[in-house]
Amino acid sequence: MRLESKVAIITGAGQGIGKAIALAYAKEGANLSLNVFGLSKEKVDSILNELSNYNIQVSITEGDITDERVVKELVDRTINQFGRIDILVNNAGILTQSLIQDMSVEMWDRMIEVDLKSVFLTTRYVVPHMITQKSGRIISTASQLGQKGGAALSHYAAAKAGVIGFTKSIAIELGQYGITANCIAPGPIETEMVAGIDEDWKVQKRKELAIPRFGKPEEVAPTAVLLAADPDGNIYTGQTLGPNSGDVMM
Repeated sequence: MRLESKVAIITGAGQGIGKAIALAYAKEGANLSLNVFGLSKEKVDSILNELSNYNIQVSITEGDITDERVVKELVDRTINQFGRIDILVNNAGILTQSLIQDMSVEMWDRMIEVDLKSVFLTTRYVVPHMITQKSGRIISTASQLGQKGGAALSHYAAAKAGVIGFTKSIAIELGQYGITANCIAPGPIETEMVAGIDEDWKVQKRKELAIPRFGKPEEVAPTAVLLAADPDGNIYTGQTLGPNSGDVMM
C-alpha cells in the first residue's frame, strides 16, 4: 500500500497504459480522479467495476483534456472531493501516421494539442495546489520516439520530445516546493492505440528491439508506481525512465 490515501489524477485513463496505471495505483491504495474521453457508458462502467474491488474512492470526469474548461472541471472536482492532489499522471495521447510531405496541418495540430498541450494545461492547473501543499509528483507519458524519432511519426515524436523538455524545465522550477516531475518513455506497447499502426512498421520495429516483443501496459504501470511512491521516487526528478524493450539505451 505504497500510495495509501494519496490522491492521483490520471488523464487518458480509459484504456491502455492509463487504465493499467489506474489499476496499479488502486492496488497501492490511492484514491483516483480519472479523465476519460470518447468511451461508451459500458466501458466507463466496466472501469468503475474493476476499481470497485479496491477500498478506494474514484471520481470520473469525461471530456477532451485539450479543452481548458474540461481541465478546470477535472481539477476543481478533485479538490472538492478529496481536498488535495498528490500525483498527476499526464497520460492522454493519440497516435497517427503520415510521411511529412503528406501530413495535413490538421493532423499536426491535433497531435500537438492532445500529446503536448494537454500536459501543459493539466500541469498548469494542478501545480498551484501542489505548491500550497509543498509536495507533489508529476508523471508524464512520453515515448522512446521522443528520444530517437520515427519514420512517418514526426508529429508524434515532436510532441513527445516536447513533453520531455517541458518536464525537465518544470522539474527545475518546482523542486523548491517539494514537487518532482518525471517522464516515462515506453517503447511500443500492446495497446488499442498501437494496434492502429501499420503492420509493416510493427514487424520492423520488433526486429529492432533488444527484447524482440512489444511490452504490455501492466509492464509500464510499475514505473508510475515507483515515481509516485515514498521513498521509492523521492529523488527522481527531471528524469526519463524507459520501459522500452531496449529500443533506447541510456
